[in-house]
Amino acid sequence: MALKLAIPSSNTVPPPALALLSEAPRAAWGLGRLIREWKTLEEVPPGDGRPVILLPGLTNSDRSTFVMRRYLNRLGYRAEGWDLGRNLGVRAIGPEGERLMERIAALHAETGDKITLVGISLGGIMARVAAHRHPELVREVITISSPFAGPPTCTNVWRPFEWLTGEKIDDPALNARLEEAAQPLPVPATAIWSHSDGLVNGLICREPEGSEGRAIEVSSSHLWVQMKPDVLRAVAQVLGGQSGSEAR
Repeated sequence: MALKLAIPSSNTVPPPALALLSEAPRAAWGLGRLIREWKTLEEVPPGDGRPVILLPGLTNSDRSTFVMRRYLNRLGYRAEGWDLGRNLGVRAIGPEGERLMERIAALHAETGDKITLVGISLGGIMARVAAHRHPELVREVITISSPFAGPPTCTNVWRPFEWLTGEKIDDPALNARLEEAAQPLPVPATAIWSHSDGLVNGLICREPEGSEGRAIEVSSSHLWVQMKPDVLRAVAQVLGGQSGSEAR
């Protein structure tokens, strides 16, 4: 979408107002691109059948990841939802993430394979914490517009987060999880992020420069980011072992 947006100048501030106000029209534009480009999305490596769990963003359920699951399954992966309803933080996964870990462990036991986790926004933070705590169950983590590397105040959604999850951003338990998520992972990690994200500062959606974690920059709104053609291609390229033109 031909729209020049102011972008955060540092990783200590939330996205500017114009980026936030443009979220809805940019999301709609991205959906139009998906319809036009759907047939070209298969020009990526085929899947190898590995199990993948997609973790939705705040307030979203498995319905929000339907397009990506359909796409990955069509390529030949076994992509599944997280089966935990709407993502309302600990209300969905349990105070220690036990419900999420049970889901991951169950698919691991069924398939005999380690699980690839693809997490959108809040789901990405959860995926990174899960990989830290049980790397024996997790093969790889891919985060999409997930603000794991900075404080909640660098987003425009921290107040809705508090209202919806019942957690406060100054809660020591929450901050301990965020610090855990920010640490380098013991498994391969890729962060897909956008500098022009209107809800979260894109600079806190990737590991710091010089880290081992891969970062792939796209131009995208936060809303419906998981349905953007560039994001779908990037996920498929990572799973297929390709770096992508913007990966490092």
